[in-house]
Amino acid sequence: MAGIDTGGGHGKGRATNHEIPLIPFIDFLLCLVAFLLVTAVWSRMARVNADANVPGPPDPEKELDDQPKDKTLHIEVRGDRKFQLVWKEGTTVVNTIDVPRNEVKIGDKGDIRFPDLAKKIKTEWAKNGSHRSPTDKKKDQAVLHAENTTEFHELIAVIDAVYATTRDFKMGGKTDELSAFNVTFAVK
Repeated sequence: MAGIDTGGGHGKGRATNHEIPLIPFIDFLLCLVAFLLVTAVWSRMARVNADANVPGPPDPEKELDDQPKDKTLHIEVRGDRKFQLVWKEGTTVVNTIDVPRNEVKIGDKGDIRFPDLAKKIKTEWAKNGSHRSPTDKKKDQAVLHAENTTEFHELIAVIDAVYATTRDFKMGGKTDELSAFNVTFAVK
């Protein structure tokens, strides 16, 4: 406990010395400071940076043209007789092509390739691909749809067939050849 002495007593015999419990008071102040620090940090993180600009077209009287959607190549790897190539623009089907499933064995390890699929993807990309310019940094998207029972070496052969389609890519003063597609898998 701490005490405060105010000096001598002035008056009619009242004691001027008082005992003040400082330890609980200091504990209370520390809790208060900790609470203020925590709420100050979190309240700053919860702020939204906003300005007076309203989202939308710069001229509200003028209609904005719909942005063209990129075409996406969907490759169906289902069944033993054919592949199906489907070009989609958003959810709209633009074109559907059937490709016979002719596999060619490579080496004695059991590796396979699908050269017919690679040729057809290349010709279809030349007709429907969105990103053909050498200065375009984006790639076209290829989505692979396969059954859960499709063997791994078959998936690799299909991905190799997609990556066989290449285009020129210019960055700085250097021109390289790279794959025209990013390959992703569809989720069931």
